[in-house]
Amino acid sequence: MAKGKRHTDAVARFDREHQHSAQEALELVKGFPGAKFDESIDVAIRLGVDPRKSEEMIRGTVALPSGTGKDVRVAVFAQGAAATAAREAGADHVGGSELAAEVEGGMLDFDVAIASPDMMSTVGKLGRVLGPRGLMPNPKTGTVTDDVAKAVEEFKGGKVEFRTDRYGNVHVPIGKVGFEVDAVLANLRAVVDELMRRKPSASKGRFVRKVSVSSTMGPGVRIDPVLIDG
Repeated sequence: MAKGKRHTDAVARFDREHQHSAQEALELVKGFPGAKFDESIDVAIRLGVDPRKSEEMIRGTVALPSGTGKDVRVAVFAQGAAATAAREAGADHVGGSELAAEVEGGMLDFDVAIASPDMMSTVGKLGRVLGPRGLMPNPKTGTVTDDVAKAVEEFKGGKVEFRTDRYGNVHVPIGKVGFEVDAVLANLRAVVDELMRRKPSASKGRFVRKVSVSSTMGPGVRIDPVLIDG
């Protein structure tokens, strides 16, 4: 990210090494010089896992109680009654082999991909397209399901996916700068609670090791993991 005047001004307002309470950190992020759009607020969490071991990799979903503030675009691979239900639930793109052909041709105008189990033989062929973008449907995240309509409603309503990267970090959107602090804080706590619930038995010592929040154009503000509820 280019370090423009707004970013420089924001950095000058706080000690980047200090660990704040969650409330303080979010108030700082919301108080930084704003962009011309309602920026997203994201949390980055370093976990005490060994990302080289598959049993310590974490992947799942969490329902954000305050929503994301984002218009989530959903593609559904389904046929027949399931396809009709997905359309009625508000899916942006619905189809079978014809939708798969569009995606293979470069159509990636969606944030979440959902598939009914019977479509996975078709969707599986899109691994090289969807995989690198984190869009491949997976039963672990509820994106391969018999109830595609329910999944559409959940993701449209604020359900988000997460997974550890190669360094053991998880990045999750938790709202917008325009949200009230309490709303973003509720989302942050929901993410941390879900991660704690999924702590691998092999993980030793402190599980949540580093936490920082940032807006789209702003610097990261550190949160003391011990003070995540304050």
